[in-house]
Amino acid sequence: MTSTQLAPRRLGADGPTVFPLALGCMGMAGKGMYGVTDEKECIATIHAALDAGVNLLDTGDFYGAGRSELLIGRALADRPGRAMLSVKFGALRSPDNQWIGFDGRPAAVKNFLGYTLARLGVEHIDIYRPSRLDPAVPVEETVGAIAELVKAGYVRHVGLSEVGADTVRRARAVSPVADLQIEYSLVSRGAEAKIFPALAELGVGATLYGVLSRGLLSGSRPAAQGDFRAFMPRFSTANAEANARLVESLRALAGDKGITPTQLAIAWVFSRAPAFAVPVVGARTRAQLAEALGALSVRLGPDELAHIEATLPPVAGPRYDERQMKILDSEK
Repeated sequence: MTSTQLAPRRLGADGPTVFPLALGCMGMAGKGMYGVTDEKECIATIHAALDAGVNLLDTGDFYGAGRSELLIGRALADRPGRAMLSVKFGALRSPDNQWIGFDGRPAAVKNFLGYTLARLGVEHIDIYRPSRLDPAVPVEETVGAIAELVKAGYVRHVGLSEVGADTVRRARAVSPVADLQIEYSLVSRGAEAKIFPALAELGVGATLYGVLSRGLLSGSRPAAQGDFRAFMPRFSTANAEANARLVESLRALAGDKGITPTQLAIAWVFSRAPAFAVPVVGARTRAQLAEALGALSVRLGPDELAHIEATLPPVAGPRYDERQMKILDSEK
């Protein structure tokens, strides 16, 4: 393992310094995410991550209608100050977990934060970000509201999620921005063209989610009940056969190197992403966490990267359904 791979990374010119891997806690919310979870194991996984040096936990106030935040709060109750918290807000969901809109109004921003602080049992959030761009509210107003919360001491840094380069520039003109959260993986490389160069220009970091394409690259399949992936194009029956071939190709490539497909996929992200980017892994168990951390010791040279990219067949299906893809500012 090289010192570069283990070196802490700073998120943005003015952002926090974090371990080179972050822990995503969406899957720990249980209902409506990845199916049934074991709360004790999820908490043990958070503790194991902290013990390994991971110091950034990522969640959203709408993950399981607040369940993810509540679980993190319980995990950190006897470990104050051990973790930095990155929280997304703004998504509106009905009781049956359906997406019903987004609210980025300044008053809503402050309201969301009040509930988040209570659920997590903390006095401030380290990075606070709208999970999407509200088409009805200028990004300057949403970011301006977060900047007011920074000034008041309730938030440390402004973050963004799934917005394009132009929106990042507009937000950056209002306030320093620690990082943009964006999907990036072997099969989701859209950020390379315009977004990564803009972040480098503006001094904004990146946290990269979906590095396993929601488990697709590890061979994971949707649970029988309560797994939102059942409605995602890459897991649909129509695309299942093609993507099974992709996973088999990745498994063969990983076997040649003596590692798992998960480790190869994460190592690819480490090798291809900019130095200011931090992958977010959604481990729900200590075994998954240990596997992900093992990717830190994997080195991929230029020839290996080119071979992997040339060997893998193309992924079948977009990363979100047609409606979601149309409203993603990052895809414009």
